[in-house]
Amino acid sequence: MVIDRRGKLEDEPFRYRAVKDGRVLIYFEGRLIKTLAGKPAERLLREMVDRGPAEQQLLLAKATGHFKHGNER
Repeated sequence: MVIDRRGKLEDEPFRYRAVKDGRVLIYFEGRLIKTLAGKPAERLLREMVDRGPAEQQLLLAKATGHFKHGNER
């Protein structure tokens, strides 16, 4: 079940890229915001398999934590 009450994930603002050394780079609106390595990166990649775009966006949002609070310019 996908939870996105405000509809912010419908535009798919998150992207990710897995690199050769096992890291996962997470981007928000084209800007790098988080790098995962080791077990968290492996776990995220495992969870992303066979998920729809909306579920993937939610997983990426959860992986980034609370990086954006609305007061940034």
